Amino acid sequence: MEADRPPSNVSLNAEELVTTVLERAQQAVMNDTDTDQRTEPTDGPRRHVDWASCRDFNVDLGLRQISQYVGTWDVDPRWLLHVAHLETTEEDYNTVHRYRARWSIPTRRCPVPRETASVYFSVRVSKVRPRDDPVEVRYVVEASRSEVRVAAAGGREETRFRERWLEDLAGSKALLRQTVDF
Repeated sequence: MEADRPPSNVSLNAEELVTTVLERAQQAVMNDTDTDQRTEPTDGPRRHVDWASCRDFNVDLGLRQISQYVGTWDVDPRWLLHVAHLETTEEDYNTVHRYRARWSIPTRRCPVPRETASVYFSVRVSKVRPRDDPVEVRYVVEASRSEVRVAAAGGREETRFRERWLEDLAGSKALLRQTVDF
């Protein structure tokens, strides 16, 4: 039976490894990079965002405005949000900035959630329209084909965001994880 147990120094090394990994993960969460922004959605009275003009738009402003826009959604405060810039691409008539808003519900039992739900934003900065025009913003919920156009200030949204979309997505991922053996 003694042969089945690892030596005590192996257990100690494993414990040190786990402690180091957890400390580094905590530091990484606390020290966000410049292109990431962690927020909790706010329950502000504003329902619309005044999107930046094509002239004034930049990656950091996009992060702030997407976080502000998502804060207008009616989502349970248990959902935590992380917004990150993914890429910038040049097209003939637009510069397209892509962002991901990743949602999760951490708990005491599982502080690092296994399932997340993402909403992907594309912000189009026109090269041909007047520079004072606002940028064009659209989003797609992960695993969906429907693209929703975000209204400019004072405009009417095509589709109201529903928290149910996040719940369904996280639930289907949990179901998939349970059916796959690792």
